[in-house]
Amino acid sequence: MTSSQPLPLKIAIATYGHTAALKQGKVEIDGVQPDFVEIKPIIAAFRRMVRDVEFDVCEMAPVTYLIAREAGAKFKALPVFIFRRFHHAGLVYRDDAGIKEPRDLEGKRAGVRAYSVTTGLWTRGILMNDYGVDNSTITWVVDDEEHVSSLVLPDNVEQAQDGKSLVDLMASGYLSAAFTDNAGIGRAGAPADGWQAGGRIKPPEYRELFPDAAKLEAEWYAKTGIYPVHGLIVVKDELLAQYPWLAKSLYDAFLESKEIYLKQLAAGESVSDKDTHYRAMAEIVGDPLPYGIKANRASIEAMMQYCFQQGLLKKQHAVDDLFVDVGN
Repeated sequence: MTSSQPLPLKIAIATYGHTAALKQGKVEIDGVQPDFVEIKPIIAAFRRMVRDVEFDVCEMAPVTYLIAREAGAKFKALPVFIFRRFHHAGLVYRDDAGIKEPRDLEGKRAGVRAYSVTTGLWTRGILMNDYGVDNSTITWVVDDEEHVSSLVLPDNVEQAQDGKSLVDLMASGYLSAAFTDNAGIGRAGAPADGWQAGGRIKPPEYRELFPDAAKLEAEWYAKTGIYPVHGLIVVKDELLAQYPWLAKSLYDAFLESKEIYLKQLAAGESVSDKDTHYRAMAEIVGDPLPYGIKANRASIEAMMQYCFQQGLLKKQHAVDDLFVDVGN
């Protein structure tokens, strides 16, 4: 560190099991006087950060971050990943849609809250890279705005018309498939992470594209080493430049808070509404919340590759250009 006077920072992050100790002051950020701003739902903070750079440190959806950074956003990501899960579950279809396997989605309409929603990005990437689906032949229907307002969407993205929701369009048969609210989180026993979800379609009204998702996800991780990223932490560029110690100080504090949570999980304590989910993830991946570039390089590279393939990034980027190197 640092300086004689703590640096005051306005920080917008949600309270999770692994951020609780940090927000409660049980873990200090070396050299920083944090002002934790409560934004509910946290998705509102993403948009405020992207559009107005309102906070010094902010949680953000990772795909939103990648798009914003390429577009010139004045903040950069730390390799601190706020939420993790897999993505074979949560894409459902109508019985009368003529869908028996992933490639049957080609030529049909599918619903997703917004095209850049992280859930949709990961599932489309799996469909394209593991099942040979031609994403350009699927019309993706959205009923919400993108976080990054300057994003130019691919030609196969369509805005829902006449104020109709994805629920309405799925019920009418206009959509053949859509993402559910919980997108599979409930399968591991944890509640839906609503802001991440791809739509507001409720199972079991429709059929899962991958009914054996849990088995497929474990096999996919064993084969690829990819543990999909949801949520990360960004810091204003000007602060990173002015205070070279800041990134490591923040990273270390997030890591210490997470380690407290992992010990609580291992002890069987009830800490948050996602405890069951992370215990299930730990059985597959070990550390259910790995931080740092080294432990996450395969996942970050896959996410960036999927973004490029799906027209969300204009070019391919190096991991080190988009994430602060904190030596981990």
